[in-house]
Amino acid sequence: MSLKDRITDDMKAAMRAREADRLLAIRGLLAAIKQREVDERIELDDAAVTAIIDKLIKQRKDSIAQFEAGGRADLVAKERAELGVLEAYLPERMGADEIAREVAVIAAALGAELARPLAPADMGRLMAAAKRHFAGKADMGSVSAAVKGVLSA
Repeated sequence: MSLKDRITDDMKAAMRAREADRLLAIRGLLAAIKQREVDERIELDDAAVTAIIDKLIKQRKDSIAQFEAGGRADLVAKERAELGVLEAYLPERMGADEIAREVAVIAAALGAELARPLAPADMGRLMAAAKRHFAGKADMGSVSAAVKGVLSA
């Protein structure tokens, strides 16, 4: 069963159980998926759906920070509930140590390809390679920190 099918089934279950908050979050996710499919005239695979979920999670985290700064506890609670629903659809994330090891391997391969040691100016190239490698598997903030660590060493 694809991730998109699982989300659709969960929406139906939330409708039957009359879970309004959960249903709202799932409908928002399905709307984002459908919007991208219509815009690009494609059928999204699990990796693309995971990328959409990552984007929505980042939006929720940004909203939580803004609402906390504004003292809006009611909206913070709503966003955290939606965040919990969205995070349930992500695969298990990699740990910081594992990310650091794999970034070091990617950096070594990129350095060999360039035939020179990597410099801080190569951050864009290394991040692009890491983004392809870690898509849906790790938080990109953690990946960025590992890349900066490798380049500064």
